[in-house]
Amino acid sequence: MTFTLPTDIHHRPVAVIGAGTLGRRIALMFATHGGRVRIYDPAAEAGQAAQAYVTQNVADTAAHIEGGQPGTATATTDLAEALAGAWLVVEAVPERLELKRHIFAELDTAADADAILASNSSSYPTSQFIDDVARPERVLNMHFYMPPRQPAVDLMSSGHTDRAVLDLLLRELPHYGVFPFEARRESTGFIFNRIWAAIKRESLAVVAEGVSTPQDIDAMWRINTGLTAGPFRAMDRVGLDVVLDIENHYAAENPALPAGPRELLQRYVDAGHLGVKTGRGFYDDYAQQD
Repeated sequence: MTFTLPTDIHHRPVAVIGAGTLGRRIALMFATHGGRVRIYDPAAEAGQAAQAYVTQNVADTAAHIEGGQPGTATATTDLAEALAGAWLVVEAVPERLELKRHIFAELDTAADADAILASNSSSYPTSQFIDDVARPERVLNMHFYMPPRQPAVDLMSSGHTDRAVLDLLLRELPHYGVFPFEARRESTGFIFNRIWAAIKRESLAVVAEGVSTPQDIDAMWRINTGLTAGPFRAMDRVGLDVVLDIENHYAAENPALPAGPRELLQRYVDAGHLGVKTGRGFYDDYAQQD
């Protein structure tokens, strides 16, 4: 089915659903082109913290983007208020399939008829949660990494997405300092995360088998690649509970994957070593932080 694309998008707000670590960073990027961003979260405190994060960082972030201009972000606990007039709605809620099904059914009903509905899901294709969406031609995956430091974005069709929606986003997203790449067929993990999953899984396997340690692997990684952080530091930053959820999702699709990496992660998670969010992970030298 075809979809009537939104018009006058530079004078309309973007709505971000979810005020967590990635939600606030997504909001920041859409506030760098002089526009308005509305952040919805049922927890007022989370929304206010996300709004403060954008306000504190938008001027500096916009200064590093060609044509950038600081915009504004506001937080609300009223979904209808967040959605009113938005040309783009980006869902950034926890990775729970039933929650995403519920959210997208609600967004499809409440958002403007020409609003594009995008999911920041890191592992679920939108084809899995559009059962109750009447207009799936406007739904797609728009997966962010960790902007503004990692500003690449995966775009992937729901299987019903109007081609014009993808073309519009491929054209417009660079104005906000993010760089879109299209997954040309449905792929769990999209593009970069699928490659990263293989590196991460093999690193975990090397430790699970007793061949090496997280610290030595990261040290070799830094020497051989010239990068500042190895795979275990990176997993700590993501959160080991999140890494485990993603690995379990891959294993559900492919039971032939080795169990050792998941078992190693489970031991750390069970011990409360979740990474940066608790100050303890594969490394224990993190200050407590959001």
